[in-house]
Amino acid sequence: MPDPRIRREIAVRAAALMYAREESEYLTAKRKAARQLRIDWKYSPKDLPSNAEIREQVLLLANMLEGDQRGEDLRDMRLLAFRIMRLLEPFRPRLIGSTLTGHVRKGSDIDLHVFTDHLSAITDVLDDHLLSYTIEQKNISKFGKSNVYTHIHLEATYPIELTVYTRAEHRTIFLSSITGKPIERANLTELESLIAQWYPEVDTDAEGLGFDDQPIDAEMLRLLLAPLEAVKQNPAYHPEGDALYHSLQVFELARSEREWDVELCLAALVHDVGKCLDPTDHVGSGIEALQGLVSERVLTLVAYHMQAHEYRAGTLGSRARRRFEQLPDYEDLLLLSELDQAGRRRGAVVCSLDEALDWLSLADQV
Repeated sequence: MPDPRIRREIAVRAAALMYAREESEYLTAKRKAARQLRIDWKYSPKDLPSNAEIREQVLLLANMLEGDQRGEDLRDMRLLAFRIMRLLEPFRPRLIGSTLTGHVRKGSDIDLHVFTDHLSAITDVLDDHLLSYTIEQKNISKFGKSNVYTHIHLEATYPIELTVYTRAEHRTIFLSSITGKPIERANLTELESLIAQWYPEVDTDAEGLGFDDQPIDAEMLRLLLAPLEAVKQNPAYHPEGDALYHSLQVFELARSEREWDVELCLAALVHDVGKCLDPTDHVGSGIEALQGLVSERVLTLVAYHMQAHEYRAGTLGSRARRRFEQLPDYEDLLLLSELDQAGRRRGAVVCSLDEALDWLSLADQV
């Protein structure tokens, strides 16, 4: 029968090693603690405490040494996690670990799961916001299986670790290394609700944490886009066929190029929506129809996409050229123009309209 005193002493020593960040893995910490007590863990495995017992000792140690500061750190870590999750919303971020459960200790990471098929999609977002990061590939064995995990380490007030999974793994049930049970995790909406419970004095809007993006009305957009299938285009310019097929090609290219930029992808899908309303002025009629359905940035991208073609072709007048170059979305317009030109291939494989709208509505899904 295992000695409870020895078991507790190993837990205390292992917790001290982990709190001091001398060890980061529970198993390594408890084995090292056992060796310090001259216990051969190989022959006395029942004397080793569980991961949960060590975590409880870490929490007690943190409370004793850090006091009120620990509560302030936890609050700031949760608010920082929310800001980062909002930034990475298209990648379905989930907060896990001690920042969510409250078992933080000095130097703890903010742990997030994110989901994408293209690592560059996330790094593009981080680069655009001038965030410093490093990428690490780590081989980890869990529950008898060895896998290579991709981690992005963000440099911030508190260290942040993003573990990158494929989009298909979004529904995966992740198991805790402590209990073997499904881990606790919170999506963006759930975390906002928890923050309101934990810190009712926090005004999330004033903190810059609220949601101000234009929601996607998939049903209205479907009504506008579906008629494009009947719009036949000049084969000299559009050999691919109807306007909906063209729009879906441009959408697929935008999603491949900038998966994280939902507004650009939406603009790629709706840029020609006016062709089924007024072919003589498809830009003007498209803008009018999209008012109130999409954000100002999407409207701008649609409004100037034809000028972007002229700019790239060198046919835009000098004054108009200078004005175009001053637009905040100048570079994005040039990219949209490139994608528009490229999305004219016969036989290109594209998703359906419903699939495109479902993907664009991703940010609104739990």
